[in-house]
Amino acid sequence: MASRAVLFIVIQLLTLIPAQAQSAESLEARIKTIVNRPEFQHALFGVEVYSLTDDKVLYALNADKLFVPGSVTKLVTEGTAMSLLGADYRFRTRVYRTGPVSKTGVLAGDLVLVASGDPNLSNRIQQDKLAYENEDHAYGQVFEARLVPGDPLVVIRNLAKQVTSKGIKTIEGRVLVDVSLFPEGTREGGSAVVISPMSLNDNIIDVIVKPGSTAGTPASLQPSPVTTYAMFENEVQTGPADSAAEIRFVPTRASDGTLSVKVRGTVPLNSASRPFPFAVPQPSRFAEVTFAEALRELGVEIKGSSSSGNTDRGALYTEENQMAEHISPPFAEDVKVTLKVSQNLHAAMTPYLLGALLRKEHDDALLAGFREMRKFLKEANLNVLAAAQSDGAGAGAYFTPDFMVRYLAFMTKQKDFRRFYDSLPILGRDGTLADTGRNLPAAGKLRAKTGTNISGDLLNEQYMVNGKGLAGYLETKDGKQIIFAVFVNHLPVGPEMPAVLKLGDVLAEIAAAAYDAR
Repeated sequence: MASRAVLFIVIQLLTLIPAQAQSAESLEARIKTIVNRPEFQHALFGVEVYSLTDDKVLYALNADKLFVPGSVTKLVTEGTAMSLLGADYRFRTRVYRTGPVSKTGVLAGDLVLVASGDPNLSNRIQQDKLAYENEDHAYGQVFEARLVPGDPLVVIRNLAKQVTSKGIKTIEGRVLVDVSLFPEGTREGGSAVVISPMSLNDNIIDVIVKPGSTAGTPASLQPSPVTTYAMFENEVQTGPADSAAEIRFVPTRASDGTLSVKVRGTVPLNSASRPFPFAVPQPSRFAEVTFAEALRELGVEIKGSSSSGNTDRGALYTEENQMAEHISPPFAEDVKVTLKVSQNLHAAMTPYLLGALLRKEHDDALLAGFREMRKFLKEANLNVLAAAQSDGAGAGAYFTPDFMVRYLAFMTKQKDFRRFYDSLPILGRDGTLADTGRNLPAAGKLRAKTGTNISGDLLNEQYMVNGKGLAGYLETKDGKQIIFAVFVNHLPVGPEMPAVLKLGDVLAEIAAAAYDAR
């Protein structure tokens, strides 16, 4: 009986060997099944899956080749910036006077709002936190975006209240905005929003369009915020219920920098009201006009003529001359907003901020910022030649999957890692992953940054995905910590935008394959 029992155990063990071998290959098998689908025959995949728990690569495919990552780039931009500036860094936006104030409240000089580079002079601020919607308003032309509730000029109005609380009733000079921290004017590549040290409502006026009661009737529109900086003329019509929304802006600039904007296009019948973003061409002037309007609403008379301002009056920026101050929530809150919703403007501003704040550069702030980033990455013993980047958001960037995995592994050793980790979208739960992989077993257990870079293929009248990416962290079913980077480049997807979005499910499926694989 004993010998039979031993023989039985041996047979059992032998039968387990093939099963264990098959299980060990299951991650590779799962990924190969996906990347070998017919629709991907012309595409190029790059994948690396690494076990942080076991300190070993579980799977790699073209892991040492450069790929277009899209907004996955923001992981490097924002994680590096939070490490260099500190998670608790706060922007301080101040208002100064350039002359004395009489006993009757007359300011004999200008009032200057000095831009600090704070990306969040907006209604995102909820006490000491920043609110966001999963579909950010900056992408309202493509998605059915939603607005964060509240007044987008709340910070501007609070600064104006502080000024009047100091007894100012009349300004003999002008209201100016100083954007000398770094150059204003470059448009970031994803949403065409202008990069500036002044970021008021993300440098956007949201034009909320509502269809009429029947097809062919005029739609209605409501700008937010309402300001004389930009006056909108409604030429939008209501289209058939099955039509697509198409809104375009035709601005004309007056000599004083204000705008007259014709809004043209159509919105489908019976669709919900939705915001479309108008990117202001001169953020400093936008802020100047709205700040002056807020002061006038509180009864302040401004005698000086309007001006584009931007003059650095640094010698007068003293504690004695300070009239108001806004202190931002911690920088970690902005990192959260930037990564959760892939906020392009905030990411694009970041290298400029690093150059201006850490290296005190103005004209060369962007280059100086990237020098700070390269120094950080090299000190982390990362191969910077396995990465290429020239803006903060991801236009024209390239990374190898191995570089991205090693970077994310390095970030786990940083003191503020938990706040970085908590800033990432959660699969099937929030941010840019809110509607992705909801039914995957790894939903809620995977945190990662998405990325998309597309262009048009006129020859075939379709979209071409230059780069789609997903990189981040996964907690497996048995509690192990996984780091992954998944990219696909050079993929034709047909003429419909939903096909581009559907590709996100494919990358999530690849990344989530490690959840219960062994």
